[in-house]
Amino acid sequence: MNSRKLSGLVAGLAAAALVLAACGGSESATQEVQESVTDGSSGADLSGSIVIDGSSTVGPLSEVAAELFMGEYPGVQVTVAQSGTSGGFEKFCKGETDGNNASRPIKESEIEACGEAGIAYDNIVVANDALTMLVNGENPLQCITVEQARQIWDEGSTVKTWGEVTGLDIPAELQGQALNLYGPGTDSGTFDFFTEVINGEEGKIRIDYTSIGEDDNAAVTAVRGDLGAMGYVPFSYYQEAGAEVKGLAVDSGNGCVEPTPENVQNGTYTPLGRPLFVYASDTALAKPETVEFFNFYVNNSGRIGEVAGFVGLNDTQVQEQLAKVASLAGN
Repeated sequence: MNSRKLSGLVAGLAAAALVLAACGGSESATQEVQESVTDGSSGADLSGSIVIDGSSTVGPLSEVAAELFMGEYPGVQVTVAQSGTSGGFEKFCKGETDGNNASRPIKESEIEACGEAGIAYDNIVVANDALTMLVNGENPLQCITVEQARQIWDEGSTVKTWGEVTGLDIPAELQGQALNLYGPGTDSGTFDFFTEVINGEEGKIRIDYTSIGEDDNAAVTAVRGDLGAMGYVPFSYYQEAGAEVKGLAVDSGNGCVEPTPENVQNGTYTPLGRPLFVYASDTALAKPETVEFFNFYVNNSGRIGEVAGFVGLNDTQVQEQLAKVASLAGN
């Protein structure tokens, strides 16, 4: 979901509440919008600025959080940029940002960079996500095993057509259909995660796929227009894509599991289910506006996730993440 669409959707929710209230007899609708976010204090006296960069997967989620937060705290300016998980960590570990959106855990080299700069940090889980392997909506395939996905995507793979993948349940007329692959660039945390859980090693992948960089919508567009195409994208992009693409169920050894919010949150959509993070530094959380922002983000993860197309945190996750924020803030 692009930032213009997110901003419009968030603004639309607020505008709808105002219109309904003006028409009378709609107090419950107004209250529903107001109660969709939870804060613990008045925003009147809170001011300052917060800068977040990083993952293009988590970016839309943080944009929604920022829009809703600034609606409650108009004195605080929250800026969200997207330079990829790796690019964002470069800035974060130089102290240039308050938080880094990340679709994977921090790497050892990034830990060392932050340590050299004297930056203490922790990962704040802000949502649950799942990578989804997409095919064209006219492709009859419904489910794929992890091993079959590895045959397609692994380093050195020579699979060129759907019929060359062992055991796929596809009709004879599609056996010779060219298999055209689309995936994110190497700076993407989505790339890192997918290659590790499917191919067994981060960064290990065939070289003849089409890289879409940080533009996950490009993979959706390509798959939508090509019967033989396949790509992998974050769950929110699949949810938005419509019937012209299909998200494959995944069999990791216990049968086919559909990519649904319920299966993501209950942990059965393996191995492609994952948490999404915003890394925060102790320096950033020395500022009261940043503490309030992260508390707001976590407390409202369900509503933020719903708007942005992700799966919110469960109650246990919420309490765990609030404790991390408090610890980094020195409380």
